Amino acid sequence: MPQSLTVEFRAMERVLSGQPMAEALPREVERLGAERVFLLVSRTLNHETDAVAQVREALGRRLAGQYEGMPPHTPRDAVIAATAGAREADADLLVSIGGGSLTDAAKMVQLCLAHDVRDVAGLDPYRIVVHADGRQERPALKAPRVRMVSVPTTLSAGDFNALAGCTDTRHHVKQSFMHPLLVPRVVILDPAISVHTPEWVWLSTGMRSVDHAVETLCSPDCNPYTEGAARQALRLLGEGLRRSKAQPGDLEGRQLCQLGMWLSMSGRESNVPMGASHAIGHVLGGTCDVPHGYTTCVMLPNVLRYNVGVNGSRQAIVAEALGRPGEEAAEVVGALISALGLPRTLRDVGVGPERFREIAEHSMHDRWIHTNPRPITGPEDVLAILQMAA
Repeated sequence: MPQSLTVEFRAMERVLSGQPMAEALPREVERLGAERVFLLVSRTLNHETDAVAQVREALGRRLAGQYEGMPPHTPRDAVIAATAGAREADADLLVSIGGGSLTDAAKMVQLCLAHDVRDVAGLDPYRIVVHADGRQERPALKAPRVRMVSVPTTLSAGDFNALAGCTDTRHHVKQSFMHPLLVPRVVILDPAISVHTPEWVWLSTGMRSVDHAVETLCSPDCNPYTEGAARQALRLLGEGLRRSKAQPGDLEGRQLCQLGMWLSMSGRESNVPMGASHAIGHVLGGTCDVPHGYTTCVMLPNVLRYNVGVNGSRQAIVAEALGRPGEEAAEVVGALISALGLPRTLRDVGVGPERFREIAEHSMHDRWIHTNPRPITGPEDVLAILQMAA
């Protein structure tokens, strides 16, 4: 029986790689016909480098305003503040320059402008609700009128999908929002500006992209279209991350990482679901404030061990793509994490056993826990993985 396959190409127009941001961005702004550009920028990049100043100068009269900084995991109150700035500037294009939290923030500002959301509670009707049994409620959202361009400085890869993550700090839960037009119209991959990203952030978010590729390859829904891209993503990331660690100024190595990040997201185009590493990672971030990339470092090898009995042949592809054929994928991924000097256990990231029950119960409300290759039927199964990662 032929495999059923649908590939959905997102509403993204261009990905530019290896071009200086301050040159590529103004050209794209002009091509898109934008007259009032609102920037959402990294505080570090703005104050400790001249990268943002170069962009402001290049935009000239088209620059309408700027929001600086965004706390990790994109809290709602910060999104509302950024939206107020964009609304006051009468923006017709948003540009995010920074890490994954800023990318998500720009996506959320698009949503808030479309629905005229002006306070934290105003986002409640638009979030995706996942019940503990896996049932989902997805509200119909209005198409954003103001779109975005993304210039990522990390490797989280949210720039390549239409899903936005945002944390409701009232309940300490990270939630998802989605509309096809939340995806950036353009992504600019400039390896030169990434040298300013703290090493631990660059390398750990690179592991997040490894996670995208690994859970894509290990999914029972993986297909030939995305398998090729995910394999190549792991090859590029495996080499590029090691080169970045050995020589932070290696721009070719950084470009390999950025291209690997892009390819790691190919599974989303054909709706290949992620698994428990993503699901538990979302909870570790939103509930326990663990940095985005670190969640992968502590969870992915253990999720691979948990799943190996049902997808060992798929995991063999992971080990081969990372250059160590015939070895256990969990060991290969763990060795890469160690080589990059990143944390390996929940204890390393400040999460103790007293939090495990809370994490397990919250994880049941993440959609990816219900698509893990080895079925997870309740919090006890999640606790088993957490104990492996302790």
